[in-house]
Amino acid sequence: MAKELAIFGGSFNPVHLGHLIIAECCLEQAHLDRVLFMPAATPPHKQNSLLAHCTDRVEMLRLALASHDKFEVSLNECERGGISYTVDTVNDLVTQYPKDHFSLILGPDALADLPSWKKPHEILSAVTILAIERDGIDDIKKTLQDPRLKALLSNEQSKQIKTKRIQVPGIGIRAKQIRESIASGHSTRFRIPRDVEQFITHNQLYCTAEKKTVE
Repeated sequence: MAKELAIFGGSFNPVHLGHLIIAECCLEQAHLDRVLFMPAATPPHKQNSLLAHCTDRVEMLRLALASHDKFEVSLNECERGGISYTVDTVNDLVTQYPKDHFSLILGPDALADLPSWKKPHEILSAVTILAIERDGIDDIKKTLQDPRLKALLSNEQSKQIKTKRIQVPGIGIRAKQIRESIASGHSTRFRIPRDVEQFITHNQLYCTAEKKTVE
């Protein structure tokens, strides 16, 4: 039987509770069998950013997801290396799991940027978009009025995105703020899983901007 799988891509630098809440909302509202957390090797829009190494970000994800049997870390992009283009990832997974159906989880900023991605039409032909709408923060209907998106999406695709959008609580946890808190010596408790917090402390991640950058 075909499975419903969702790709949740990002730098996860580090993974935090906001990511986990989004994934759980997608799992329930889209009736998914699994959510694949896909840490990027080098995100196209963050090529000049300082990231924790892939191995550290993967391990933090494994720690965060260990107790959830429907959340899984995928090494597709980290093992492929280089710039992580979503179209390459989607094509790899569709080839690997031809009987399954894939969705792609996108926040509102990523959805708005989709027209500028590499081969967006190819992505849309292979996956269903699960757009995230944070309560009181985002408006997917308004996002879809962007002229670039209107030119990219068919009427049916636009309708599907609106109909299947995922409602999540408006919790404003951001990885950049977590990294800044760590560098300043401030607490990150209740924003990242405890095991992840301990891993960061033990490995001295994010203490300064120069440490643990991508090789």
